[in-house]
Amino acid sequence: MSLTIKIEFGGGLELLFSNQKSHKIEVPSKIPARERSESERAVDLQYLIFWLRDNLLKERVELFIENGTVRPGILVLVNDTDWELEGEGEYQLKDGDEIVFISTLHGG
Repeated sequence: MSLTIKIEFGGGLELLFSNQKSHKIEVPSKIPARERSESERAVDLQYLIFWLRDNLLKERVELFIENGTVRPGILVLVNDTDWELEGEGEYQLKDGDEIVFISTLHGG
């Protein structure tokens, strides 16, 4: 079973993702267990970040991910709500969610 998620990039982040602002993706609804002692678990935002890195990111991973999460200066919205209010990487994705990544950093 899979979930359909809408992904949006803004503030220049879209340049790292084939210069495409909007993506509709499918991800598995469960993350398989890595070890026998673990059970599969619901897919979360942390999983999505690495899925995006592995499947959509075209260049410069360091501009998107730092220390296992999105780098500082990237605003993440879950259905128009700051991800900090939703549990950040632990937020469990739901079918139809809209996740927006906006870079707030500007070169000069």
